[in-house]
Amino acid sequence: MDNLKVLQELGLGSRLKRLSDDLMKEIQAVYNLAKIDFDPYFFPVFKTIADDQTTTTSIITDKLRITQPAITQTINKLFKKNLVVITHDSMDKRKKNVALSAKGKLLLQKLIPLWDIIDSTLKLKTTIHSYNFIEHIENLENLIAENALSKAIYIQYQDYLNETLEVIPFKKEFSTYFKDLNIDWLQKYFVIEPHDADLLENCEDSIINKGGFIFFSTINQKIVGCFAFIKTEENIYELGKMAVSPQYQGRNIGQKMMDYGLMFAKEKNWEKIILYSNTKLVNAIHIYRKYGFKEVPLEKNTPYLRSNIKMELNLSQ
Repeated sequence: MDNLKVLQELGLGSRLKRLSDDLMKEIQAVYNLAKIDFDPYFFPVFKTIADDQTTTTSIITDKLRITQPAITQTINKLFKKNLVVITHDSMDKRKKNVALSAKGKLLLQKLIPLWDIIDSTLKLKTTIHSYNFIEHIENLENLIAENALSKAIYIQYQDYLNETLEVIPFKKEFSTYFKDLNIDWLQKYFVIEPHDADLLENCEDSIINKGGFIFFSTINQKIVGCFAFIKTEENIYELGKMAVSPQYQGRNIGQKMMDYGLMFAKEKNWEKIILYSNTKLVNAIHIYRKYGFKEVPLEKNTPYLRSNIKMELNLSQ
């Protein structure tokens, strides 16, 4: 006999505590199946840090209404796992700022689509007609007892991962997607510069008609990413304007576009690919190096004010 069920509303507090613990175990099972090293108890703090980009323990405490010692303990655990960085505030040395580390940002990209699936699955599975709160609790308890929740979430996640990515060439009707995807990315990390505007406002004239190429990545015929090769000299092209829809990040779409782009460049017998970037984009720089791009001197009059690094890949070697 389950005494907490017998107690009904009188045992509500204890029953909710048990349900919370069981739900955490169920979500942990999902992370384990997905091979994502993450503790569900970290979620509120980790997500708040991600949303705020840079924050403090006090701000997180106010937002979550959780005790400061509990917040500090979670931040320390995240720090030990190298998922956050902690720095002293430049204006007040007594105050410490916390932000996601490069490893934390990479993990976030994997977590975002899974969180969306967890959210939608929970909403679907817990939407029932009932006369009281206890019936909702029993419904969720039964789902957890049968592992139906974790199974449903993981099946959806597998379907998401198995969706086929296709890279297609430029079409005039896709110009708006090219512009919008890049503007979203630029506004998130930098600002839109005059050279960006020139390339994005009429990409067919500024890139295609000048000997360049634009490609789009699609999933189920939906455009989820793009990139361009901008001609600079004969057989030398700039790789740029690569962007992925936020809803589809964390699926290595950027690397898949890179694979396609390099294959295309080699088939064309190009001599060299160059790119301009910024060292604060740690993940991107890491990927460029992985593909063999080497840092070269940055000219004084660079096309982009935000650029503080130039890289190139010699295809003729």
